[in-house]
Amino acid sequence: MKFHRFAAIGCLAVALPVAAQEFTIKVAHFLPPAAPAQVRVLQPWCDALKKDSGSRIACQIYPAMQLGGTPAQLVDQVRNGVADVVWTAPGYSTGRFPLIEAFELPFMISDASSGSRAAWKFYQQHAQQEFSAFKMLALHVDGGQAVHTAKKEVKSVADWKGQKLRSSTRLGAKTLIALGATPVAMPPAQVTEAISKGVVDGAMGAWEVVLPTKLDEVAKLHSQPPTGQPYPSTTVLMLLMNKQKFDGMPADLKAIIDRHSGAELVERFGRVWDEEATNSRKKVLASGGQIIDFTPAEMAAMRSATASVDEDWIRQVTEKGHDGKRLAAAARTLATGQ
Repeated sequence: MKFHRFAAIGCLAVALPVAAQEFTIKVAHFLPPAAPAQVRVLQPWCDALKKDSGSRIACQIYPAMQLGGTPAQLVDQVRNGVADVVWTAPGYSTGRFPLIEAFELPFMISDASSGSRAAWKFYQQHAQQEFSAFKMLALHVDGGQAVHTAKKEVKSVADWKGQKLRSSTRLGAKTLIALGATPVAMPPAQVTEAISKGVVDGAMGAWEVVLPTKLDEVAKLHSQPPTGQPYPSTTVLMLLMNKQKFDGMPADLKAIIDRHSGAELVERFGRVWDEEATNSRKKVLASGGQIIDFTPAEMAAMRSATASVDEDWIRQVTEKGHDGKRLAAAARTLATGQ
């Protein structure tokens, strides 16, 4: 009798289907939850993964460094498994990803869409090795950084001199120094308060962050290149996944992540950043802010003043065993579409 009862239980266990394994992905970034990065890119990306996987992939998003640490530590957080996916800037980890820095050289990027496509191609052709410890989901640019100041317009090379401005990257800081300004490093969330207290005179920043960080409330003067011309500085950004987390997923779920990442996600980032830039400019003007375009003559003067930044970067990268001159030329060729 006992044998028959155990046999029946065994048969029942074999007959039951094995439940499909579910995966929760912890996604961390450094901006507020209302920022376009989360609302228009990360959340739709997570929604698409959930839908296509039949809810086997779910996301938990942690904005504004809710997992602790600083933006510069996000790379280590994803590598060590504190987070499964992070959206951050390679430039926040100074010296760690030297090759992709080519896209942060001065006057490289004129918009987010074309710039992001170019940066993704550069990554695929020249910089994959320095991200080998991670699963790269997307790499894009912020579309270029305008100058946002509280009191003094920046229209000419002379206007940069003496200005204390927030900078997001190493090359951005070098660009400011070459123009005569003083760079100050701080997370985006601290910039508005720093300007209001007079700690800095303004910031170099992409239009996309102006409204989420309320930068427009303290900086009413905004300077930028004419439409279609490259910005003095830019920030490369990336969506990285913990490699072990990805490798541990079933093949069908990996395929879903790959299908919604890469070039398709790069396009979304670029499109959203350009749309948000247009929206930010409109709202800045509507609220009484001023937007000043650099003249062609001043653009030429600024490019001449920052030529040393290219030269230093080429020398430093070459000293590390890479062909710095070739990499800088490749970046500029891709960025201009030639």
